[in-house]
Amino acid sequence: MEELLKQLQTVLRGMWKYRWPALIVSWVVTAIGVAVVLKIPDQYEASARIYVDTQSILKPLMSGLAIQPNVEQQVSLLSRTLISRPNVEKLIRMADLDLNAKTKAQQEELINDLMKDLKISQARGDNLYNLSYRNEDRDKAQRVIQSLVSIFVESSLGQTRRDSDVAKAFINEQIKQYEQRLEEAEARLKEFRLRNIDRQLVAGGEDSLARVNALATQLDQARMQLREAENARDAAKAQLEALKKGEGAAPVGGGLLQSPALAVATPEIDARIDATKRNLDGLLLRYTEQHPDVVSARRLLKDLEEQKAREIARLQEEAKAAAANAPAADGAMGGGTFMAQQLGQMVASAEVQVASLRARVNEIAARHQQAIANLRTAPALEAELAQLNRDYAIHKKNYDDLVARRESAAMSGELEVAAGVAEFRLIDPPRVNPKPVAPNRLLLMPLALVAGLGIAVFLAFAASQLRPVFHDGGELRLKTQLPLIGVVSAVMSDAARRRQKLELVKFWSASGSLVLLFMAGMAVMAFMAQRAV
Repeated sequence: MEELLKQLQTVLRGMWKYRWPALIVSWVVTAIGVAVVLKIPDQYEASARIYVDTQSILKPLMSGLAIQPNVEQQVSLLSRTLISRPNVEKLIRMADLDLNAKTKAQQEELINDLMKDLKISQARGDNLYNLSYRNEDRDKAQRVIQSLVSIFVESSLGQTRRDSDVAKAFINEQIKQYEQRLEEAEARLKEFRLRNIDRQLVAGGEDSLARVNALATQLDQARMQLREAENARDAAKAQLEALKKGEGAAPVGGGLLQSPALAVATPEIDARIDATKRNLDGLLLRYTEQHPDVVSARRLLKDLEEQKAREIARLQEEAKAAAANAPAADGAMGGGTFMAQQLGQMVASAEVQVASLRARVNEIAARHQQAIANLRTAPALEAELAQLNRDYAIHKKNYDDLVARRESAAMSGELEVAAGVAEFRLIDPPRVNPKPVAPNRLLLMPLALVAGLGIAVFLAFAASQLRPVFHDGGELRLKTQLPLIGVVSAVMSDAARRRQKLELVKFWSASGSLVLLFMAGMAVMAFMAQRAV
């Protein structure tokens, strides 16, 4: 410790030798520092506060009807991206800051300075935003903040409208595409139905195997009816032949006339019944039993059968009455002639019915064979039909969804621009603080003094190290490693001592005057700043 203090004492004694140059440098540096601080232009700050009200009664009322964006998130993102290059360029034009920027370099420098100096901050947990800007010119600072407030409000509304317009344009384009796809799917489905209209894949609603089974059942019924009609026709022919040979007189009194199916005939009603049955068979190939046309055809067939039964009963009564009223002499001949006429009519009617049933059997058989032939290709056709229906259903669903979303987007756009959805309230309008906020000269002035004193001390230390002086014999012997013969001490006269004291007084007076003068200047500046407030 003693060695360290001794070294420190040696250094201080070396620096003391250069005290006057150090003092001069201290004065010069302090004066320059004070001049620089005084030359720094005043900075005036313009500021504004904006509150964004995102709470609206329309939100719960329009819930489910319109798409409601996250307004808080949009505003927060807008605040973070407000100070961007496009917005700054727009701000420069609005505030007329580009009047003095003639060259491209000056414009770039102006943009960079504004992006660095503009400040925007948000209060914690609240939609309150503070905008601030500092500049030497008060009016310029106020114009910049006013323009920034306008850009902040307009950007949020403009972005909302642009998003809504972009969404509507995209949805309209998609609707046009799906409308075209839907028309193409309808055209393909229509073409398929027209191409396979004879198979009734769509209208019938039944599969191919069910149609084959139904046709087989109808074919069996038609063949049975044909056999019954042929048997009735053969029986009538046999009785007619027997009557012609004289073997049919006995049945006149009962057997023939008592058989309603052979004694009389109704060809007109039978033809209508046959036509109705053919129509019913055709309807059953396309529709179910509950179809109105099928129900109506069955009702008509039932009415015709009841009419046929009444007509047969009437004709039998007339035949019995004619046989009872015939003369006794002519009983055998008259009865035989009448029976021959009736049997002839019956045979003719039976022939017509047999021909009609045979044609019906042939038609149903042809349809049955065609249905069996179509059974091989039916699965492929049904699969194709299912694919066409599925494509059409998908396009139809997407088209309906897009139309609904377009209406929702339109309603959302109207909701976003409606009053109360996101209201910007200017809490504090743009204003400039009348007192400069920078520079803080009361803080910078002491730094100038400290800088002057520090540079002076450093200069004295550097000079003492560059031109060292030995103030002690032991130090000389230690540095040179040579034997020391002796030390000659300086003997000062009274005049020399007085000069030394006078010089010391001058040095401390000069040093003290620097500090006192600086403190006086600081006091004056503080007083002026207080009066300005």
